[in-house]
Amino acid sequence: MTTVIEKNQKNGRLEVGTPLLEVKDLHVEFHTRDGVAKAVNGVNYSVAAGETLAVLGESGSGKSVTAQTIMGILDMPPGKIAQGQILFRGQDMLAMKEEERRQIRGQKIAMIFQDALSSLNPVMTVGAQLGEMFRVHRGASKKEAREKAIELMERVRIPAAKQRVGDYPHQFSGGMRQRIMIAMALSMEPDLIIADEPTTALDVTVQAQVMDLLAELQAEFNMGLILITHDLGVVADVADKIAVMYAGRIVETAPVRDLYANPAHPYTKGLLRSIPRLDQKGQELYAIKGLPPNLLKVPAGCAFNPRCDVATDLCRTEIPKLHQVTDKDGKELTGRRSACHLWKETLHG
Repeated sequence: MTTVIEKNQKNGRLEVGTPLLEVKDLHVEFHTRDGVAKAVNGVNYSVAAGETLAVLGESGSGKSVTAQTIMGILDMPPGKIAQGQILFRGQDMLAMKEEERRQIRGQKIAMIFQDALSSLNPVMTVGAQLGEMFRVHRGASKKEAREKAIELMERVRIPAAKQRVGDYPHQFSGGMRQRIMIAMALSMEPDLIIADEPTTALDVTVQAQVMDLLAELQAEFNMGLILITHDLGVVADVADKIAVMYAGRIVETAPVRDLYANPAHPYTKGLLRSIPRLDQKGQELYAIKGLPPNLLKVPAGCAFNPRCDVATDLCRTEIPKLHQVTDKDGKELTGRRSACHLWKETLHG
């Protein structure tokens, strides 16, 4: 029997753990009448084949702008890539011509958008939209494209796919529309999928089904997955590692279990405390005080300092670098970094 790894090698896929995408010192700005908003400010992260990276943070933290920049769908202007590299299989996509990037977009890197209803064309059947990828990129006939669309719908477990391939997006439930978006992203069997808030507006049981489906398909195709979300509850059982963003910067990175067990940044600690728990029934829910900063007027020093309970004068004047995190004996903890002057106090108490 041919294993998934062998099948992937024959298809030109990378083995699990092989570097796939690397974002290096990425800076993205938006030029407005009121000034320059630094939406992404020196972001670094990577994802390997078969690995899931969850990018967490509140709205406005730069998660989606980073994803749009990777995909090459950032509106420019007003957006501008000030500096940085986006390496896909070792090649800098920002240095490529548009035609070269178009060969990667959709075929090698695909994206699942957060609002399926507004992302799908309301006047085209879902079958036509799924089949369009095969007609454009593979030169398939109308009949072949329809058959491929049915196959994709069945793969993402949409019931009665043959009967429903001619239906329109509004005729599907929210969960089924999101499955169609996943099917569309999978159509070209990409190396990497970026899922931008894929479970927004779905109820808890449907969220779990969608996340389980993504994890299963990822394992089958040996894909890298970047999962963008503000919901820590969604990623707990899916992600391998987490990057937490705040005001355009990465403030903490860690393997998922380590981050949940022992965060090394006050912002991450606040996010974890905000998750509703069964043992706190009847108690007031915790919320991080204040609001994320206006990117046109980011506070001096650490951007989180106005909302932080432990901020010092140093936090208000000096931007913290992304420190290598160590245990109490000074041994480096693999994959753990924190952009906090007080990371030792936060981590070790």
